[in-house]
Amino acid sequence: MNTRFLSRGVVAVAVAAALSAGYVAGTRHVQPITPAAAAALMPAEAAAKTGIPDFSGLVETYGPAVVNISAKHVVKQAAQRGMQQLPVDPSDPFYQFFKHFYGQMPGMGGDGQPDDQPSASLGSGFIISTDGYILTNAHVIDGANVVTVKLTDKREYKAKVVGADKQSDVAVLKISASGLPTVKIGDPSQSKVGQWVVAIGSPYGFDNTVTSGIISAKSRSLPDENYTPFIQTDVPVNPGNSGGPLFNLNGEVIGINSMIYSQTGGFQGLSFAIPINEAIKVKDELVKTGHVSRGRLGVAVQGLNQTLASSFGLPKPDGALVSSVDPSGPAAKAGLQPGDVILSVNGTPVVDSTSLPSQIAGLKPGSKAELQIWRDKSKKTVAVTLGALSDAKVASNDGSPVEQGRLGVAVRALTPQERSATSLSHGLIVQQVSGPAANAGIQPGDVILAVNGRPVTSPDQLLSAVKGAGNSLALLIQRDNAQIFVPVDLS
Repeated sequence: MNTRFLSRGVVAVAVAAALSAGYVAGTRHVQPITPAAAAALMPAEAAAKTGIPDFSGLVETYGPAVVNISAKHVVKQAAQRGMQQLPVDPSDPFYQFFKHFYGQMPGMGGDGQPDDQPSASLGSGFIISTDGYILTNAHVIDGANVVTVKLTDKREYKAKVVGADKQSDVAVLKISASGLPTVKIGDPSQSKVGQWVVAIGSPYGFDNTVTSGIISAKSRSLPDENYTPFIQTDVPVNPGNSGGPLFNLNGEVIGINSMIYSQTGGFQGLSFAIPINEAIKVKDELVKTGHVSRGRLGVAVQGLNQTLASSFGLPKPDGALVSSVDPSGPAAKAGLQPGDVILSVNGTPVVDSTSLPSQIAGLKPGSKAELQIWRDKSKKTVAVTLGALSDAKVASNDGSPVEQGRLGVAVRALTPQERSATSLSHGLIVQQVSGPAANAGIQPGDVILAVNGRPVTSPDQLLSAVKGAGNSLALLIQRDNAQIFVPVDLS
């Protein structure tokens, strides 16, 4: 069965460490990089003169600031992240491609079974300061002990990891050099859907590959990526493009290419970039403190449609509907309730449920946030002192429910309307299922009522119950107005 997945490793290919140099056979004739001519036209200027965008000026001017990154680390048996998945089926056409260029498939022993071995993750990055600061993706250098940066003029440097933030997938590197070529930072908010954009990176290790496309959507929320309003494009990106820049027609970087949506592991027309303004905020904190602080509200929210909005007396389906409140979180202390609709944060409108998590995460822990909410068919103002985000979600979108890894389900608490409709006093609705739960026959839409006979009323309670279980447990679920126990093998 074909499975859709958001693949981070689609833009960071793993190869054996011994092959981290010279991954393409043949002799290369190296030409020295010379400073770009001042007269090089940016695509927008070329389009104004000829009616056709010409990307050559952009590549000539800013291509030298795009780097190839090799991050050596140890690959654990199935520990690679989604975007680092490689085909291991010999019948897969990608298997033959990798085998042709890299020999034995990375992460696979001679018997075709996964093993632990040194390997390197190939990705891209770009220089943002003449003294050697570089932006890339956190997953490109995740777990690395040696990071090597190669410039287009073939100079190579060992890089220091200044900091990496997995939540935003942004990492900052530093190399000891001066007078380096740099990119120009743009403003993603000024870009429009339908505009041309250009990516430069190292797909499959082919340095400084240029691809182009258009912006397909903005502020795109993705599952388990609550804090980043992604720029969606149809620019072809593939393994090795991760961490590379996304340019607008003025030659300005507006994003960092981060992941694709794919059924095969290869590009299928849906790629996603981290807005550069979000990345720069993360970079500034990493350089200053080595870590990133985010605010936490402690609610789960869902989107509104016109029917829901009308039922709450709202004229338009704007804002984020609070579906549950962490009883020990900042929102509960401020008096927020399920059924409230958050309309704005510190005067900034909450367009929909996907925008709230990044708005809250962008505020400092301990700071006060003024929320305008809709309750009982009128607007009210609530002041909240934000907590600090650790591994919990600041405000999990309904489309990105809390995951329970060992069991293999993603769940959220029932809304008051759902409890009323089902005549249940409590329960967790299953929204995504995989692993042991899927093997046991659990389905999306099932309501989990109890674990081993003990009621569960929150995702945290379920997580705790699963952690405390042995190799098996019994779930009491409600499905189609009937309650049944389902045994689940966790081993």
